[in-house]
Amino acid sequence: MYIFKAAVVGAGAMGSGIAQVITFSGLPVVLKDVNQELVNKGLNTVRGIYQRRVDQGKMSPGELKDKMDLITGTATWEGFEDVDIVIEAVPEKMAIKRQVFAELDQVCPEHTIFASNTSALSISEMAAATKRPQKVIGLHFFNPAHVMKLVEVIPGLDTNQETIDDVVAFAESLRKIPVVVQECPGFLVNRLLMPYLNEAVWALAEGAASAAEIDQAMTEFGWPMGPFTLMDMLGIDVCYDVGAYLYSEYGERMAPAPLFESIYKAGRYGEKAGAGFYGYGGQSDEPVRQMIKDLQASGAVRTGTTFTTDRLMMPLINEAALCVTEHIANINDIDMACIAGIGMKVGDTRMGPLELADQMGLDVVLAKLEALQAEFGERFRPARLLRTKVRAGHLGKKVGKGFKEYTA
Repeated sequence: MYIFKAAVVGAGAMGSGIAQVITFSGLPVVLKDVNQELVNKGLNTVRGIYQRRVDQGKMSPGELKDKMDLITGTATWEGFEDVDIVIEAVPEKMAIKRQVFAELDQVCPEHTIFASNTSALSISEMAAATKRPQKVIGLHFFNPAHVMKLVEVIPGLDTNQETIDDVVAFAESLRKIPVVVQECPGFLVNRLLMPYLNEAVWALAEGAASAAEIDQAMTEFGWPMGPFTLMDMLGIDVCYDVGAYLYSEYGERMAPAPLFESIYKAGRYGEKAGAGFYGYGGQSDEPVRQMIKDLQASGAVRTGTTFTTDRLMMPLINEAALCVTEHIANINDIDMACIAGIGMKVGDTRMGPLELADQMGLDVVLAKLEALQAEFGERFRPARLLRTKVRAGHLGKKVGKGFKEYTA
């Protein structure tokens, strides 16, 4: 099915960004939110993205007008009677998403695909709120949507192959890189990223290093930004919700660092709130330092631990190995998703976690995880696949085969 018209429900940062991406490809789009004020804010966000292109000499004012003419803003369901795909980008609450899909079911034609931009929640559960579960799918854009190339395509239990094919083709028409991912909590990239971010928060709370020191170490490692800068940009509230959900689904290895809850309850949601792990504008990080002192005094976290980049990278590699075991995505797609979705690099080389493991040596990775497990507990328990590969002599590049195969 060719998609002639799209709609986006939710005109916040992600929804408006997705609407801009769709119009940039030349397709008309309806942008909806619960009131006109939010709709107007979303339209202004789209206009701002295009205005920056005009300011940079990448498009003319006339082209800006043509692109903006492709967007229709609405606070009702008007305009949804002939859309071919709807992408919901409402808050990460299952009840809200199910309600949106139930209402869409009443106003959209039978052929309309319902796609969710959820970063972690169950597509199958959302689909159950509709009479067209075969037409419901996950289409997860990364923030900012107009910059990041990766989109995760997540079929639910009932999603048919035609819907998968149509959405992959649609993503490609938007000049994105689609990766089909089997449904699991957190899907692929967020499932890998959260243990990395969470371990950074554990290390900070334990006094192993400051946020600035950890950020610097990880940018020197190769990341485009450090974990605390990233969390402040993504939103601490979003990270907290995703982390809590992954903990409820995966158990102790995803146990959130207590400092997450302290910062969340203090309303320090990151850049958008003027305060997160760092302070912005007139704010400082002194309240966070006090939270750390309080947690240490209460015995909620250890003290005297040390920080190494391994503390953050080994959980990410380990989770990638678990995704291979569970057939969440193929090995090359796992690496590509980390490169395209979160900008992962090692030094100046774009490299995903599985290639990094092969380069280090799977025996070395296993030994590091076992040492970290002995010191910090079960969240570092090595994936069984790592042990199996090491026992079989599949040690990575040095022997020609690990997660991937290599020629001399």
